[in-house]
Amino acid sequence: QVQLVESGGGLVQAGGSLRLSCAASGRSFSSAAMGWFRQAPGKEREFVGYINFSGGTTYYADSVKGRFTISRDDAKNTMYLQMNSLKPEDTAVYYCAARFRGPTTVWGSYDYWGQGTQVTVSS
Repeated sequence: QVQLVESGGGLVQAGGSLRLSCAASGRSFSSAAMGWFRQAPGKEREFVGYINFSGGTTYYADSVKGRFTISRDDAKNTMYLQMNSLKPEDTAVYYCAARFRGPTTVWGSYDYWGQGTQVTVSS
C-alpha cells in the first residue's frame, strides 16, 4: 500500500513559479513510477507529466512542456513538480499518482492517488 500527500499549492501571479511536492509512504517509493495530473473546474482531468521509477525518464503534456519539470528524491520519498512561467490556464487542482508498473498518461492506470492541492494563477 502507498499513501500520497500533495502540498505546495497556492496563489501565484501569471509568470511566477511554484513547486509542488508529493510525499509517499507505505511501500518502496523508489520502485514506483509517478505521475502528475490536474483538473480545473468544469473540465476533465488531464495528464501533466510522469517520471519513471529511476528518475531517468520524464514525459510532459504539450501544454506544460518547457515550463514544468518533474523530479524525485527517493531518499526523501518525495516527487516534485516545479512549475515556471505559470499561466492562468494552469489553474487547477493538482494530483500525484503512483503505480508499480511503467508510467502512463492515463489517470485510471495508476494504483494510488493523493488528495490534491489547489494551484491558482491570477491574470
